[in-house]
Amino acid sequence: MSRDFLSTVCCFFIITCLCSQTLRAQTSEGTTALTAHQKLARGIFRELIETNTTMNIGSGKAAEAIALRLKAAGFSDNDIQLAGPRAQNMNLIVRYRGKGALRPVLFFGHLDVVEALRQDWSSDPFVFLEKDGYFYGRGTSDMKNEDADIVANLIRLKSEGFEPDRDIIVALTEHEEGGDANGINWLLTNRRDLIDAEFAINLEGGGGEIKNGKYLLMKIQTGEKIYVNFQLEIKNKGGHSSLPVKNNAIYQLAAGLSRLAQYEFPIRMNETTRTFFQRAASQENGQAAADMQAILKIPMDTSASNRLCASSAYYNALLRTTCVATMLSAGHAMNALPQTARAVVNCRMLPDDSLENVFSTLTRVLADSQIVVSQINQIIVSPLSPLRKEVMDKVEKLTTSMWPGVIVTPVMSTGASDGRYLRKAGIPVYGVSGNFEDVNDIRAHGRDERLGVQDFYNGVEFMYRFIKALASGS
Repeated sequence: MSRDFLSTVCCFFIITCLCSQTLRAQTSEGTTALTAHQKLARGIFRELIETNTTMNIGSGKAAEAIALRLKAAGFSDNDIQLAGPRAQNMNLIVRYRGKGALRPVLFFGHLDVVEALRQDWSSDPFVFLEKDGYFYGRGTSDMKNEDADIVANLIRLKSEGFEPDRDIIVALTEHEEGGDANGINWLLTNRRDLIDAEFAINLEGGGGEIKNGKYLLMKIQTGEKIYVNFQLEIKNKGGHSSLPVKNNAIYQLAAGLSRLAQYEFPIRMNETTRTFFQRAASQENGQAAADMQAILKIPMDTSASNRLCASSAYYNALLRTTCVATMLSAGHAMNALPQTARAVVNCRMLPDDSLENVFSTLTRVLADSQIVVSQINQIIVSPLSPLRKEVMDKVEKLTTSMWPGVIVTPVMSTGASDGRYLRKAGIPVYGVSGNFEDVNDIRAHGRDERLGVQDFYNGVEFMYRFIKALASGS
């Protein structure tokens, strides 16, 4: 064997090793030690992030891609439905058949995401990036993580031959971020048969809280506030700006808004918020813990409630109906006195509050009969879901097993989700997710949206165990 040949072999071996090392270096972080199920979840997650599903584009392609994965995993064509008003705006519904011993359970989430501009981000928002222990991309936390989670677990359960006692229905919907033109509302109106269930799990409504690096709370969403917008309008004869008068539409509306800014609706608690503060108090210390305990007393300690509301916009929103000015417009020319001034006030009503009460309160607080208050949108009255023992117990058991010391608590969402349509239709909804996020670094809808890599995989495992427990009826 010649030296030249040996040299050639050695060079080839060295080059091969270098190329292998380079390939491993170019592979996204942390993939080599993953289980087959984690690799599957990550692959689905990546595919969804890199499929643009913003409102102008639609979620049709993402829904079709997931349908193909489910068919390849053994789901029949009859159990996979694409339904919606247009091809680009399709909702995906899949049914995992069970024994029929119990009524079905519905798991739902949305595929659409809010817009993200490349110039606003440090990296391309529609390219899946794993860096420094985080997954980056639009939808990583809202909510393609949960979409990937539920689909991967359906495929895993199918491969294991799992036979549930009840049908598992999964609906991944379209247009949740853009309003009620599609999604759960459309399905309830047009194809309720596909999603009718005993109760539902909202995949984005709950989840865990991390604060200062500590895993604190696991939240189960049992309700949400009621969303309503009002227009405030005042008209005036106007005139030339060189001849100003005290009767100015802008000043008059501004004065009413200033009175509204100083007003606070009464504090009230319901079954969910009372339980939340009772359990959350154990994870606080000092004045905050003492105040949470004090507001549970009957009658409520008003000094404690005032301190809590002043210290946290979130606690304030949990304890009372809120109304806030969000838009303002006035005038028609720079050199004319305004003839019209308008404002939009967005209110988030407690579930047991009434539209009549909020309307009359606004009128009273504005204290100006010339400011005309009118309702802009129809409200969706969404009652609280009762604290369902089988859901609460299973989440508590899994949480204790996976994150010892974390407190499980029901919560009322201060925002709005598609769950309100199901609750209105008589289907109780519980927001459950195994994903944890840092409460001081929420990036959903914002720049450089991200989710912890290990938090994603832990969430996948949590949901796998939760689905099995909930669908088995044990």
